[in-house]
Amino acid sequence: MIIVPSAYLAPVSYYALIAAQGREIFIEQHERYIKQTLRNRAVIATEAGKMTLSIPVEHSAGKVLMRDIRISNHGNWRHLHWQALQSAYDRSPFFEYYADDFRPFYEDNAPRFLLDFNLRLQQTVCELLNLEWTPQLTDTYQKIEQGKDFRNAKIGGFIEEISQPYYQVFADRNGFLADLSIVDLLFNMGPEALLVLRDMQQGADDKPKLAF
Repeated sequence: MIIVPSAYLAPVSYYALIAAQGREIFIEQHERYIKQTLRNRAVIATEAGKMTLSIPVEHSAGKVLMRDIRISNHGNWRHLHWQALQSAYDRSPFFEYYADDFRPFYEDNAPRFLLDFNLRLQQTVCELLNLEWTPQLTDTYQKIEQGKDFRNAKIGGFIEEISQPYYQVFADRNGFLADLSIVDLLFNMGPEALLVLRDMQQGADDKPKLAF
C-alpha cells in the first residue's frame, strides 16, 4: 500500500507515481486537514511565471479530518480559478479540446466537500489521460512503512526526478517549469501526456528513481 494525500489538480509528479504504482495507491481521507498544501492548492504557469490557485475552505474549531472539510464560496473563487486557467492556457494546443471537461467543476453545482471535489477532478483527469486508475480511499488512518507514505509530500516530492521537459506555452519567457499542475501537461501535450508521465518513470527501472 502507498498512501498519498488528496490533491487539487495535483502536480505532474503525483500522476507519474500513479502511472507507475496505481494499483497500490490509496488516498488518505482520515488525516487531519493541513492548511496551505496541495490538498487545496495547485500551481499553474502564466506569462509572468508560476501562479498558485487556492480553494478557500470553511474553518472549524479544533482538528478537522480531510473528509469533513467543506469548500467555502468566499471570494467567487470558482470564477477566478476558471478565468486564471483560461488566461494561462487559452493559447495551449489542447485547452479548447479539454475545456468542457473542466468547466463544470467551476460552476455553482460543484461538490461542497473538498475531498469529493478533488476525487471527481482526479477521475476526470485519469479518464482524459487514459490512465487506468480508480481512486481508492483509506478505511482508517494507519502507519505504513517508510518510503510508501506520501501524505506529507510537497510538490516535487512524489518522484525524485520530475524535470522531464515537455512543451510549455511560456517556456520562451520562463524556461521549463517542472512539476506544475497536471493540467499544464494535459493542456500542452494532450494525448501524449501519458507518454510523458511514463518517460519520467523510465529511469526508475534502472536506478530506481521513485522516492521510496
